[in-house]
Amino acid sequence: MKKLLIVLLITTSGSLFAQSSPENLINDFFVTYEKDAGKAVKDLYATNKWTERIKDGIANIVSSVNGFTESYMGKYYGYELITKKKFSESFVLYSYLVKYDRQPLRFTFKFYKANDKWTLNSFSFDDSFGHEIEEAAKLYYLNLSDK
Repeated sequence: MKKLLIVLLITTSGSLFAQSSPENLINDFFVTYEKDAGKAVKDLYATNKWTERIKDGIANIVSSVNGFTESYMGKYYGYELITKKKFSESFVLYSYLVKYDRQPLRFTFKFYKANDKWTLNSFSFDDSFGHEIEEAAKLYYLNLSDK
C-alpha cells in the first residue's frame, strides 16, 4: 500500500509539474486533441477560472473542433510549430499548423501568467492564413538589394 501511495504521489506531482509551462499545456492539448478534440479545448480553457464567463463561446469552439471529423477533414496528421512570440515574461503566443488531408488549420494559443501559474488567455483557429503567406512573398517585402 505504501508503494502504491508513493507512486500515486509521484504521478500526481509529475502531472502538476508537467503543466507548469505553456509548452506543456500545448503538448497536453495535442495529446488529448488526437483522441477527443472537444475535451482538449475544454481542458485548455479550464486552466483559467475567468473563462466561466464565456461558456457560450467555448461551446461554439468545442462544436467546431468536434466537426473536424475524418469524413469532413480527412485524416489528422499532427501539428507543427509556426511561430512563438514572447511579448513579455508573462505573455506568450504560440501558433501551430494543424495538418489534415483536406487542408491545414492554424491554431493560435495565447498564455498569460499573472503571478506564478500559466493560464490560457485565448485560443483561436482559422484556415485563412494562405493570403498572409502570399502577401509576405510580394516584392515590396523582399530585400532585392545586391548587398
